[in-house]
Amino acid sequence: MRSLHLEREVRQDGLKSAEGHLHKTQIDLAPDLRGKMVELCNARLADCTDLTAQVKTAHWNVKGSDFIGLHKLFDEIYEEVSENTDTIAERCVQLGGTAMGTVRIAARQSQLEEYPTDIFACEDHVRELSRRLAAFGKLIRESAEQSDEAGDMCTSDVFVEIGRSIDKWLWFVEAHQQV
Repeated sequence: MRSLHLEREVRQDGLKSAEGHLHKTQIDLAPDLRGKMVELCNARLADCTDLTAQVKTAHWNVKGSDFIGLHKLFDEIYEEVSENTDTIAERCVQLGGTAMGTVRIAARQSQLEEYPTDIFACEDHVRELSRRLAAFGKLIRESAEQSDEAGDMCTSDVFVEIGRSIDKWLWFVEAHQQV
């Protein structure tokens, strides 16, 4: 995680960045803690934004005998992961931070592996999407633990809720591989 800067930074292109700037709020958490939680939320926001695009890529490109079932399943996953993205972004703002949610930021900061664009078979998409869901679930659980240990049970609860959602979808996708 990068360190928190409490003043606006000027980027190379001359535009101001709101990352690290905290707005006033009456939430009873110390500004340092809020800043750390905003950073943590923005890290997961990048991952979740990336995951959203990866799920949609699988949805668009899957082919094979299980096409219709997986196409519909991947679309359901996309909808919920999109909601998770919104939940994380809103938590950043609730804490007085700025949600750093552009696709360019996500592309630079996501910890997820790039989704392959040269696969089409149902079983390949099931395998690759399972890997991404599992990796994101692990990051979410780590974030839930970190925010709980830091003393922000509400941010931890956000991550716990998202973790349950991701585990459910991982189960649904992995069931296509299991006999």
